[in-house]
Amino acid sequence: MADYFDAAMTAMRKARHTVHLLNWAFEPQTLFHPGPGCTGSEDDRIANFLKRLSKDNPDLDVRILCWQSALPVAATQNWFPLADRKEFAGSSVKFVLDGKLPMGASHHQKAIIIDDAIAFCGGGDIGPDRWDTHHHLDNDPRREKTKHAHGNSEDDFDSRHEVMGIVEGESAKALGVLFRERWARCTGETVPEPPKTRPAWPAQIKPQFKDVEVGLSRTHGAWKHHPEVREIERLHLESIAQAKRCIYMENQYFTSPLIAGALAGRLQEPDGPEVVLIGTEHSPSFFDQATMDHTRVRFIETLKRADKHGRFQAYSPVTTLGRIIIVHAKLTIIDDRLLRIGSANINNRSMGLDTECDLSFEAAGPAGTGNRGEITKLRTRLLAHWLGCDDAIVEAAIRKARGVGAGLEALRNAGYARLRPILLPEVKGVAAIISAYHLGDPFSPADGWRPWRRKAQSTSAARRGREAVK
Repeated sequence: MADYFDAAMTAMRKARHTVHLLNWAFEPQTLFHPGPGCTGSEDDRIANFLKRLSKDNPDLDVRILCWQSALPVAATQNWFPLADRKEFAGSSVKFVLDGKLPMGASHHQKAIIIDDAIAFCGGGDIGPDRWDTHHHLDNDPRREKTKHAHGNSEDDFDSRHEVMGIVEGESAKALGVLFRERWARCTGETVPEPPKTRPAWPAQIKPQFKDVEVGLSRTHGAWKHHPEVREIERLHLESIAQAKRCIYMENQYFTSPLIAGALAGRLQEPDGPEVVLIGTEHSPSFFDQATMDHTRVRFIETLKRADKHGRFQAYSPVTTLGRIIIVHAKLTIIDDRLLRIGSANINNRSMGLDTECDLSFEAAGPAGTGNRGEITKLRTRLLAHWLGCDDAIVEAAIRKARGVGAGLEALRNAGYARLRPILLPEVKGVAAIISAYHLGDPFSPADGWRPWRRKAQSTSAARRGREAVK
């Protein structure tokens, strides 16, 4: 997120017409470049930065559309809805809380769109606890909690792993359309399309992929006269069905019985692809530990039972000192051909209830060449950063073992121990009820407050997942 925050600031400074932000959470005191104790210049705080942009250029249209979160969620994020309203009151920055969605759902999209010419999209929210470098350093003073940020605790924020995509051209324009549709749905106001502008790509970011057609996939639960959108679910099922060699996923949650069924179906095949999952050892919040973590046990158990040919691995990463790293990224790489970066988790909510947005593209050509080669490099870099070693070491291990999972196991046995198998505690009592009924993780608006429907739906979804890959 350090690179993302820095690049986003650079890109927004070059905006000529519009700066539009979509967020699940937006904390106004977030620093782009925190110092020890999360201290820094007041001009470096995102709310002050955006107000300054708007003041210096009266023609610049700055808008923030943020989820009107439930109070229990807001309490875990420094009461950001109340802080945001107070921070932007009387300024020319247009800030709106969006609650126009099905009951129990959330607006989970995370994007910054600049002039409809360049855009960021992925899993990263705006908050002091989101900032980290790819080194995930222990005792990094820039992650120290302070009274100003999150209370009086002297502990550090947990290390956090995020992935954001940056695109330009028609892909950025499509995200601009998405923002304006959301704004109109929430406020009734039609925001005009900005004049065509040359993309101002941040100089510190080297473009990794060129001349690619980027897909935009969404989720939105049915609400009033707006129909249900399940493009992300369909992309997952179709890409899993077409995988030939390797399905690699980084995600905050793995709870969807539909996706578990699809992956299990491929693992049962004698010549199917290997499946490698990266997730957090345990969720940081009590609510998610009580709901998502227990259901993840069922998800992984399903894949272990299906893994008759030794092609499944599930890991959680830790720092050098063995501390938790929160995996908040939502990334999928399939066969080094398909790359997906977005906001959607591998859970029920992200497939049919919450508002989500993912970017994806498929690279053509022989393996190891052109954009396919760049996807391979990205996956190698991600694994090397998890293990704390050079890319070349990971590349050599995978090549020698003739598989990603086997290569990772060889490196772990050689002493690279920062990736650990995800532990599966026994699920019993209340935890068994939570996982069976997917409490906190509805499939759609129709069962949002009827959990008794979910047990049968879970079995049906797993069956549909298996059928989808046949």
